[in-house]
Amino acid sequence: MTDQTALKKAAAAKALEYVTDGMKLGLGSGSTAETFVEMLAPRVKGGLKLTCVPTSEKTAALARRLGITLAPLDDLAPLDLTVDGADEADRGLNLIKGGGGMLLREKIVAAASRRMVVIADESKLVPRLGKYPLPVEVVAFGHKSTAQRLATALDGLGYSRAPIILRLRGGEVFKTDSGNVIYDCALGSIANAPKLAAAISAVPGVVEHGLFIGIATTLVIAGPGEVEVIDRQTTEPA
Repeated sequence: MTDQTALKKAAAAKALEYVTDGMKLGLGSGSTAETFVEMLAPRVKGGLKLTCVPTSEKTAALARRLGITLAPLDDLAPLDLTVDGADEADRGLNLIKGGGGMLLREKIVAAASRRMVVIADESKLVPRLGKYPLPVEVVAFGHKSTAQRLATALDGLGYSRAPIILRLRGGEVFKTDSGNVIYDCALGSIANAPKLAAAISAVPGVVEHGLFIGIATTLVIAGPGEVEVIDRQTTEPA
């Protein structure tokens, strides 16, 4: 087991403490969230009753294979809790998500939840968001034109040299579970996340962006020898 794998398991184990019998639970996407699902399954097999909403087709397939009951979000909302990972997080519980391409469904499920617990290893905790490229999900129709408008919006906020790169996978344009494409924006450092989020959202053709602001309620960060828990009520407002 690598150190990072051990840290993911430690964070996931801590998140399991927030899960109680009878919950309506959102299941995140990505390697850390999948670790949580894998560790949740034995408890379900042991009698823990849950109904879950997956944030991606990959998570849905994993949950079904492990015997976890799934249902559509519209049948369950509001959810009691969502557990998901992050590509970056700061101590204000602001996040960048979408490295796996599932940011739209992840944000929809998180927004429909009373609580969101974010699990990550210590490498994901940063003083300021932005080193990780910000994913922006865009409608496939006319996406190059949308990318040009996105670049103009970023220019207006001082990100004039930020590369905006269409995401590819296996040499082909990456498509999300919802059939959209993603542009990754290498911003370097985000000075005002709410202002940036508003500017990106205003661009016609943009479906969603990977800034999660004011959504997470608890951040679980695993480091060597300890797991730190940061709750929203103990932080400054986002």
